[in-house]
Amino acid sequence: MGININAKSDYSFMFSSLGSGAAGVGSSNFLMDYASIKNGSYGKLMKAYYRSEQASGSAGGQKTGSNNIIDKLLEEKRNPKVSKEVQEANTKLTSGLSNLKSSVSALQNDKTFTDTANGKSAVDKVTTALKAYVADYNDVVNAAKGSTLTHKTAYVANVMSSTAANADKLAEIGVKVNSNGTLTFDESMVKTADGVSKAQELFSSKNIMSYGSVVASRLRFAGTSATTGTSTDKTDSDSSTALSGAASLKADSKALASEALFKKILDKDGEEKYDVDKIFATAKSFVNSYNRMFDTAGSSSNSGVVANLSYIREKTANNEDALKKFGISVDRKGKMSIDEDTFKNSDMSQVQKFFKDFGSSIATNASLVDFYMTTQANAANGYTSDGTYNVQGSARYADFV
Repeated sequence: MGININAKSDYSFMFSSLGSGAAGVGSSNFLMDYASIKNGSYGKLMKAYYRSEQASGSAGGQKTGSNNIIDKLLEEKRNPKVSKEVQEANTKLTSGLSNLKSSVSALQNDKTFTDTANGKSAVDKVTTALKAYVADYNDVVNAAKGSTLTHKTAYVANVMSSTAANADKLAEIGVKVNSNGTLTFDESMVKTADGVSKAQELFSSKNIMSYGSVVASRLRFAGTSATTGTSTDKTDSDSSTALSGAASLKADSKALASEALFKKILDKDGEEKYDVDKIFATAKSFVNSYNRMFDTAGSSSNSGVVANLSYIREKTANNEDALKKFGISVDRKGKMSIDEDTFKNSDMSQVQKFFKDFGSSIATNASLVDFYMTTQANAANGYTSDGTYNVQGSARYADFV
């Protein structure tokens, strides 16, 4: 999906070395090149260009043979000759992502932040873990510059964007973000009085919105399949499944926010009561739809999808305590679960009050996930339907990648 830029955050410098040739062709859009080919917008762009060239040529009584040129260019783009250097970059990226995943895991392990009986201090262990993280991170960034594995490079771009957004916090533990997107590490910063605690907080596995958790999530979706010789790699998501998950979550969220679901009914004794079984069934469906959507749409590199999934995760994290009161909990991986007894014994008037706002808000973002998974794929990649590049369209979600 590439790194996006807006007035608040400019991450374009991070890919300044990714392009090659005159004027650094590629820069921040390098990692989106093959995505634009896959969704067809590159073809539209080329055809629009050569139509104008052909019109100009015809005016001068010359033939350009544009159709053959377009076909040739598109074929070369879809099935490029993969050089030895590209194959090596693809291999290094695949293995590098696996190594980086392990180094992040070490920094999310509570044991890394405790002294051990053999005399190894927490400071030493955290220092070693951060050194490994920085080395593995740099390997991945450098490999991504020469790789054609678009699904993986899209998530590398996403990780780099998250790193840039946390540059100040990383600097507090000695990790500096360089102008080319790589990292350097000054271990003296970790050895300060609160260095270890700051590192633990930054990489916390208990907070799904922490820097470490976001990076771990992106690496998990990037995958580690050993595809080295092709120009692109397949995404892990099934669009139809993702679509149904998002659509279902939208419907369940709206239902939980509605007055109709909480309309009281008469029991066998003629007393008005909430239809607790019906409300629970809707809440359970909400939880299942929520998890199914993240299982599938979470691997998307579409910026609109990623932005709205981030919104949903943030809203859920901010309301975690309230959800727990109704028996709905969120684990370390961001998955929801619901306890039937706790939910059914909750005050349904409070459940209604909570979901009136929370449900409506989640429904809005689920609807947008559904939308971007289909009709706005090109716009989210920065290309319009006629093949022109839309800077504003590609920059809208920089705060959430």
